[in-house]
Amino acid sequence: MSDVETLKAEIKKLSAKAINAKMNLHDLSEELPVNWTSIMSVAQAAHDAFAALEAARASLKARETA
Repeated sequence: MSDVETLKAEIKKLSAKAINAKMNLHDLSEELPVNWTSIMSVAQAAHDAFAALEAARASLKARETA
């Protein structure tokens, strides 16, 4: 598999993780004020997931345009 194909597969996995993190954040928001103490950890997980996805997409774009 080429680097670009490998990166595309990784982006697909990261996208699924980001969607899952988004749903966890959404579910938490619907349950508030129950579990309010977990807001920061759930939000950080969502932030990290989307940051990783954005970085991978930028890397793919750079490789495709190189």
